[in-house]
Amino acid sequence: MEWVNETTVREFVFLGFSSLAGLQQLLFFIFLLVYLFTLGTNAIIISTIVLDRALHTPMYFFLGVLSCFETCYTFVIVPKMLVDLLAQKKTISFLGCAIQMFTFLFLGCSHSFLLAAMGYDRYVAICNPLRYTVLMGYGVCVGLVAAACAGGFTVSLVTTSLIFHLPFHSSNHLHHFFCDISPVLKLASHHSHLSQLVIFMLGVFALVIPLLLILVSYIHIISAILKIPSSVGRYKAFSTCASHLIVVTVHYGCASFIYLRPKSNYASSQDTLISVSYTILTPLFNPMIYSLRNKEFKSALQRAIVQTLYPVN
Repeated sequence: MEWVNETTVREFVFLGFSSLAGLQQLLFFIFLLVYLFTLGTNAIIISTIVLDRALHTPMYFFLGVLSCFETCYTFVIVPKMLVDLLAQKKTISFLGCAIQMFTFLFLGCSHSFLLAAMGYDRYVAICNPLRYTVLMGYGVCVGLVAAACAGGFTVSLVTTSLIFHLPFHSSNHLHHFFCDISPVLKLASHHSHLSQLVIFMLGVFALVIPLLLILVSYIHIISAILKIPSSVGRYKAFSTCASHLIVVTVHYGCASFIYLRPKSNYASSQDTLISVSYTILTPLFNPMIYSLRNKEFKSALQRAIVQTLYPVN
C-alpha cells in the first residue's frame, strides 16, 4: 500500500516520559532489566515446549505461540523506548510511526483472537474430553492460529491506513512513548466521524467479539464443571482454566480501557501509565502465569535443566 499523506509533519516527537526528566536513566535500567527478563523467560518457555515431546499438545502449542506474540510485541516498542529514554531527541519518522502502529496492532489483535482460540481449547478439553484429540488436532490448532493472525492483520492494516491518510498539519508532539491510536489521532488536523466510527468498530471486532466467544466457552465450561460429582474433580477442572482467565482479565481490562472508552475521556498521563503495564509488564507475567502454575510444564523444565547440566552420552 502506498502511504500518501498531504502533510507537513515528517516526524513525531515522543513526550511520554517528559514529566519524569530526572528519572529517565533510572527508568532506562528498570525497563531494560524487565525487557531482558521478559526475553529470557519467553525463550525458556518456547524452547522447553519445542524440545520436550510431553508438551506437544494443543494447550502448550498455543502457549508457545502466545510467548512468541509477547516477545515480538515488546520488541516492537521497548527497544525504541529505551533509546529515547537516553536520547536528547526522541523522534520517529512518519513512516516509522505507521510501521510501529501497524505491527503492534497486528500482534495485539492477534493476541486477542488467540485468547479466544485458547478458550475454545479449554472448552473442548473439559466439555468433550473423549473427542479432544480429534477436535483439537494439529491442523485445527494451526488453522486457529492462522485465523487469529489473519484477523489481526486485517484490523491493523485498515486501522493504520485510515489514521495515516489523515492530514497532519499542526503539532507533531506525541504525548506517549510509542505510536498508539489515540495519541496519533489527537494530532490529526481533522478526521471524519465515519473514520472514527470505523476505527472504533474495528476495536470492537478485535476486543469484544473474542471476549464474547470466551464468555460463551466459559458458560459451557462452568456448566460442565458443576456436573462433576467430586469437589477434587471440580477443582482440577477449574485449575486448568484459572491461568487463562487471569490473562484474559488483564488483557481485555487494559485494552478496553485504552481503546474502547470515549475519546472525550482521553488522558495522556493515564494512558501512558496503563500502556507501561500493558506493553512491558504484561508480556513478562502472562507466560509465567501459564507456566509456573502448571506442574507438567515445571516437570518438563526440570528435565530440560537436568539434561543440560548432566547430558547423557
